[in-house]
Amino acid sequence: MATTELDRTCVNTLRFLAIDSVEKAKSGHPGLPLGAAPMAYVLWDRFLRHNPADPHWPNRDRFILSAGHGSALLYALLHATGYDLPLGELERFRQWGSRTPGHPEYGVVPGVEATTGPLGQGFAMGVGMAIAERHLASTLNREGWPLVDHYTYGIVSDGDLMEGIASEAASLAGHLGLGKLIYLYDDNHISLEGPTSWAFTEDVPRRFEAYDWQVLRVEDGNDLDAIDAALRVARADSRHPSLICVRTHIGYGSPVQDTREAHGEPLGPANLKATKEKLGWPLEPTFWFPSEAREHFRHALERGSLWQNEWESLRARFRTQDPVAARTFDAQISGEFPPGWDSGFPTFRPAGGPIATRDASQQVLAALSPRLTALVGGAADLSPSTKTVLPGTPDYAAGDRSGRNFHFGVREHAMVAVLNGMALHGGLLPYGGTFLVFSDYARGALRLAALQRTHVIFVFTHDSIAMGEDGPTHQPVEHLLSLRAIPGFTVYRPADANETAAAWRLAVMRREPAALVLTRQKVPVLDPATYPIANGVPRGGYVLSDPPLGDPQAILIATGSEVSIALEAQRQLAEAGTRSRVVSLPSWRVFDEQPLSYRESVLRPGIPKISVEAGVTLGWSRYVGSSGQSVGVDRFGASAPGPVVQRELGITAEHVVECARKALAEEESRYHGASQ
Repeated sequence: MATTELDRTCVNTLRFLAIDSVEKAKSGHPGLPLGAAPMAYVLWDRFLRHNPADPHWPNRDRFILSAGHGSALLYALLHATGYDLPLGELERFRQWGSRTPGHPEYGVVPGVEATTGPLGQGFAMGVGMAIAERHLASTLNREGWPLVDHYTYGIVSDGDLMEGIASEAASLAGHLGLGKLIYLYDDNHISLEGPTSWAFTEDVPRRFEAYDWQVLRVEDGNDLDAIDAALRVARADSRHPSLICVRTHIGYGSPVQDTREAHGEPLGPANLKATKEKLGWPLEPTFWFPSEAREHFRHALERGSLWQNEWESLRARFRTQDPVAARTFDAQISGEFPPGWDSGFPTFRPAGGPIATRDASQQVLAALSPRLTALVGGAADLSPSTKTVLPGTPDYAAGDRSGRNFHFGVREHAMVAVLNGMALHGGLLPYGGTFLVFSDYARGALRLAALQRTHVIFVFTHDSIAMGEDGPTHQPVEHLLSLRAIPGFTVYRPADANETAAAWRLAVMRREPAALVLTRQKVPVLDPATYPIANGVPRGGYVLSDPPLGDPQAILIATGSEVSIALEAQRQLAEAGTRSRVVSLPSWRVFDEQPLSYRESVLRPGIPKISVEAGVTLGWSRYVGSSGQSVGVDRFGASAPGPVVQRELGITAEHVVECARKALAEEESRYHGASQ
């Protein structure tokens, strides 16, 4: 397809809608839109199958701007092609309450498939989307009925490819042979500090060839026909993901072209004027959208409607041809859970002996697997330890896309971002496991899970100093607080096997990112006939045990494996004549959502409180108050058998009793002092 003058006008329309947005905001990144607009135009105009009138059409191609700092270019594309993003929103770029934030935000802007900005994250999420597409095609399509059949595209930058997460994800994508994943690499040789050569001199094409990607090159980023040809070659290779290295010039056409100044600063009036003159664009009006360009771009609405109507017609015929399979397809694509998905959950009894909560989680997964076919996942090379295998189902592999068990390798950061991408794609409920201490490796992607509200379940095992001999490098102490600090991220630390089952049910139902924090060591089973577990866990915290007679004099608040320690402390206190209540608090966030009346009924005001958790005590004052006591671990652990480490660091019933007595004594002293 030969390039026309209209094509050049359309490219410049994108450039200057973006640049005018940055200039009016006096903030943003003009360099990428000026340099990458040609490749974006070719992709969106000639290849991307999407419907601006319905951004959620299930079989649309996905596009991710992994270099999210270039968001003004994406907003220009969305406005130009007819998405519900008025020109006035481009004029409000980066302003409070606008739909054009500084970096793309999923759920804020129609047509934005993922929240990007932290470099490398979009790259990895795109891998997840490509994985989801292939899995759903393998499990839901029937011969002659390609209801799931689309590509995942992205624009990635030098900065993206420097990030370790991109290397992790690229390696996995090549191994899995994701042939419908195509990335355009904005190879402009400039980063924020200056030339990429200051820190980045590797041969990127050869690196990706080593990852088993198809690598293509376009020597001139303004050559629309060469970009077109490369995309056609990329689409023709069904066995390898493709990286198209497009040599561009950051800030193309401006006086600051090919310099760091073009990256993250507005051009300024003089440079903007010079750029428009250089590229033959009128100085006024700003945000000019030529009528011929508007007419051409808006053909996307007609094409999108045609593509979606063809697909809807195919789906309608499929419903007639195979109504049972069609109902399964419709339900899974829409995220609807099948009736009875949570039936058959295991119930655990004390007579069966203690059980590690990671083992209980494995049994829950076994129960969920045949009933919830959208559930897929695995671990970062730790499935035998995290117990995250779906029994009776194959592995996802290049030769079998129907598999539901994933091997992510030792790639925690990429694993979490890939899971985010799978969830954003839709049709799947992904989970992933690793040791709690290694959640640090995935922190950036965990934060984006919360920011995007992706429905992903993270299984973090080996949750405390009780894991013992591996020592402080493998013993988490600050991680619970760290995860709880993420807004919108729900942490569950169940006390036993039955709380684990209840937490799994809640994590599935709430449709938000959640972490199940589980033990390696065995813990006693709480009898569901005695304790109100089924009603208590959904409220985040509940009264597990009260004294048989009289009101409690102290309240012991515990999570996870320390709940059994609190119960033993309650027994010891009772023998000494002190009445205490034990509260299990598996989820701070869920508990904090409850009405004040309920929370005060559980944590009664005016009664001394003692928290018990094998992690840092920071943060527990919200529940125990300034006069309470916290039993925890405010130092790193040590290498020794788990019970020894717990004893030496004070995670024992005896220490809890000691702290309870101290709290009671201080309360009595305050009372007497106040009464004098």
